[in-house]
Amino acid sequence: MSAPNVPPQVPAPAPNVPPQVLAPAPIPPAAAAPSTELPRHHVHHSYIWLESVRTIFIIAVCVVVANFSTIIGLVAEEGMGAEAGFIMAVAGIGTLVVILLTFGIVAGLRVVGYKHLYFTVGPDEFTLCSGIFNKKQVHVPYQRVQSVDQRATLLQRLFGVCTVSIDTAGGAANKAVVVPYVTKAQAEWLRAELYNRKNALAAQAAVASGMAGAPVPQSVEAGVAAMAQGAAAFAGNVPSPAVAGNVLDVGAEAWNQVGGVFAGPAQDTGRVTYEYGLTNKELFFAGLSNTTSVGLIFAGLVVGVLQIVSFIFDVMGDAADGAVESAVAFAGSQASAYLIGVVSVGIIVLVLVLWVFSALGSCIGYGGFKARRRNNRIEVEYGLLQHTFQGIDIDRVQSVVVKQSFIRRLLGYCELSLGKIDAATGEDSGNKQNTLANQGIIIHPFVKMNRVPEILAGLVPEFSDLPQEAKPVAKVALRRAVLRQSIWFGGGFWLAVVVTVCLMVFGWVNGEVATGGIELDSEDLFLLSIGWNVIVVGGYALAAVLFIVDVVNAVLWARESSFAYNHRFMQVSNGGLSRETVSFPRQKIQFGCTKSNPLQRRAGTDTLLATTAAGSGGTTTTLIDASHADAMAWLDWLKPGGNQ
Repeated sequence: MSAPNVPPQVPAPAPNVPPQVLAPAPIPPAAAAPSTELPRHHVHHSYIWLESVRTIFIIAVCVVVANFSTIIGLVAEEGMGAEAGFIMAVAGIGTLVVILLTFGIVAGLRVVGYKHLYFTVGPDEFTLCSGIFNKKQVHVPYQRVQSVDQRATLLQRLFGVCTVSIDTAGGAANKAVVVPYVTKAQAEWLRAELYNRKNALAAQAAVASGMAGAPVPQSVEAGVAAMAQGAAAFAGNVPSPAVAGNVLDVGAEAWNQVGGVFAGPAQDTGRVTYEYGLTNKELFFAGLSNTTSVGLIFAGLVVGVLQIVSFIFDVMGDAADGAVESAVAFAGSQASAYLIGVVSVGIIVLVLVLWVFSALGSCIGYGGFKARRRNNRIEVEYGLLQHTFQGIDIDRVQSVVVKQSFIRRLLGYCELSLGKIDAATGEDSGNKQNTLANQGIIIHPFVKMNRVPEILAGLVPEFSDLPQEAKPVAKVALRRAVLRQSIWFGGGFWLAVVVTVCLMVFGWVNGEVATGGIELDSEDLFLLSIGWNVIVVGGYALAAVLFIVDVVNAVLWARESSFAYNHRFMQVSNGGLSRETVSFPRQKIQFGCTKSNPLQRRAGTDTLLATTAAGSGGTTTTLIDASHADAMAWLDWLKPGGNQ
């Protein structure tokens, strides 16, 4: 290679501040830096062959699928004769040649790209260079570094490499700087180096401001940073609990011991003051609580069955009428009831099996979960097969979110997460864990409610002074919530309306068929007959259940929704069958406002909206139907100097 890969242990030109030092020595100004070219840190050479294998695998699958459909069509037309066999052999050889040629081209491009893919660590900024024909240089000042995350697929973990994402904030419209295929040791060194240089520059700026006699800027970040320093002593007094263990931690520990083929030695990235993991019980319930993939798989199976039935009708042609007539006659017999029971049991078993597999996948995804406080950063890592590491400075934490789904509420548990400003990496689609990560940092997926204060005190003591005196929504909010959630936006009510309309249409069609106005074949009569049972019985039953659920949810929302604030924080709770409580610092509020429609003004209520900087364009926390007096008091609190 034209440029050697500098090992992570080699220090950068600027002095490498040890992670344990909270106030590092100032970095000399850029003008005093030597004029020699900075060392180039190349990514690992696995970038060439792992990326080539991944790319060629995708191409090979596409080519095989395309040729497979052609071969099936040829066999259907010509049969398995000698001519068809010769054509298939030629197609197979041609496909292999195309794949090999493509692999050679891709590998060659990766070799050239590897020579031009490197990063440098300068006195003031991090620089990533890439591109063969179109050169690209990305410069990231250390002051703009918000988080340094890393992810590794199963194949990457086997070889001890990962992908590092340097987040500079700015919301989802901003792209994170991605450094692919660095060794685990190099990634840890880079993360510590970026944070150390950022802290050193911040200390230098603070010293310079003090020497000049200028006041320290009271920006949002500076305010929260001061809050972090004020809570540092308290954080040191919170004992770190014994790190919980579960059955999957054995595999995670094995991964940490092995590291991978090219992982390199472990790096010291700072002192950990608080750390915890998941118990077997917490891991099990966290896996069971994930049911999203079950619904998607079941919906896919239903669509597949419908497509198969449609294909069978197309193939059978006129013979389908006789089959439908037989099915209609069978539907009226006693044996059909047993068949329906067997099919129902089979569907229930299938859903349970899918749920079990989904739960196992979620448990593996949370395998090796650890959350810790390291200096002024929060770090979370998880994933037994695909590993994800997230880290964020405390001054970038936008909010603390406590979520309780219906199941979690019944068990007295919640999901605890931190809101943060995320940048897009271009690799986040289609991955469950990454989707969770994009919503913020989950610092505990399934924890008892009574443990939340302890975790916040140890992990984010800056949020220990949360408001306690909650202001509930107005009394009239109960009536308005029932009307809003069960009627205007109620799924059960509108489902009943749709069922009634379908029933009217069905009655009209049935009358026209009886009088001979509409002639239907046996297939249409069969669908019409089963439509009566499905639409009337099933539709109204489901509508009644949904309506009751909407009413209960509205009542619980009116009883449990509230907001609170003190001199440092605001907290908003929206209750119901599921509940979410969001707490965020006053300094993070970009703006707040109230709004009301004519019906709210008549009832004497307002909607509160508090917008923070998290997310693309800001994240707005909303509470509907607070009393007008409480809303006006909150607006006074938002004014500069309010509630001081």
